[in-house]
Amino acid sequence: MIYLDNAATTMHKPQCVIDAVVSAMSSMGNAGRGANEASLSASRIIYDTRERLCRLFGGTSPKQVVFTCNSTESLNIAIRGLLEPGDHVITTMLEHNSVLRPLYEMEKKGVKLTIVESDRNGRLDISKIEEAVSDETKMIICTNGSNLTGNYVDIGTVGKIAKAHGVLFVVDASQTAGVFPIDVEKMNIDVLCFTGHKGLLGPQGTGGMYVREGIAIKPLKSGGTGVQTYHKTQPEKMPTHLEAGTLNGHGIAGLHAALGYILETGIDNIRAREQELMWKFYKGVKDIPEVTVYGDFSSRERCPIVTLNIGDYDSGEVSDALLTDYGISTRPGGHCAPLMHEALGTAWQGAVRFSFCHYNTDEEVETAIRAVRELAQEDE
Repeated sequence: MIYLDNAATTMHKPQCVIDAVVSAMSSMGNAGRGANEASLSASRIIYDTRERLCRLFGGTSPKQVVFTCNSTESLNIAIRGLLEPGDHVITTMLEHNSVLRPLYEMEKKGVKLTIVESDRNGRLDISKIEEAVSDETKMIICTNGSNLTGNYVDIGTVGKIAKAHGVLFVVDASQTAGVFPIDVEKMNIDVLCFTGHKGLLGPQGTGGMYVREGIAIKPLKSGGTGVQTYHKTQPEKMPTHLEAGTLNGHGIAGLHAALGYILETGIDNIRAREQELMWKFYKGVKDIPEVTVYGDFSSRERCPIVTLNIGDYDSGEVSDALLTDYGISTRPGGHCAPLMHEALGTAWQGAVRFSFCHYNTDEEVETAIRAVRELAQEDE
């Protein structure tokens, strides 16, 4: 199988990740729940993973790294834990439902919501974000890269706007963590939400958030933390404040190994290879009759995603044909990005997303180009 659905999850993990998870399954205890060697070993791996994530994201303290199951949980913690009725929040049409649905629910509770529109190519005019800021604005929340079009958002510029107006800045880095450089201090990011199973090359069920020191978030969950057992309330100190219950230690061990691989390989090298594959595919399909490619390709800075449709062919049928006839895995449909599809005019048809990772080969890309060309010829 030619796997080109890496924006959903990277399927092919580095061998060191697989080895780390297998080893952890037979040796790791429950971190923070005892003084035995198995528990202490888990605590060491988890703390070292916090350090690696802090270093990767330019943070100031590993204790500000909180582990969650995925970006969805991280974003829910940030949105529900920071916003109150009467607050105003600004977001964009590029967002995933992991941002939109919690915001819609908070809107019903009295939070005022502004959604900044994009153009037909999914481009975001960042100046519109600043224009939407009011005295009631508490938060700006946006993606670093569209999971549908691959369009990259300059979060450094958005961060400057947020800082200038004294507004909290929350970033969804689901498509960029591990691939694009992120510096929470330089980019004025207050809360960075990420998942472990995409660009970070870790296991599913891992993710987290980096919370700037001094930002107080109400916990989404409360319960066991291994400390302050006799207190009736959740501990106030980070990261236990936001980490109730047993962590996914086995998955975090795999994420630890993945971060070691990324730091050793270099995100610039990883990104360069993925960009090379993405541009090769884009150039190979963009001029095929009946093929419509979505997104802004005028900028070199973009996620390794190419999303397209073939004529009026249903996106699900195209994706099925790619898998059945060519052994190519892609993602059709709505991609949990309803507003972006509305902007692109593809809500009725969906779209077929090809997303690349650095382990993909030139031969796989060439096969994908040929497959699109042949399917397009059938549709003529």
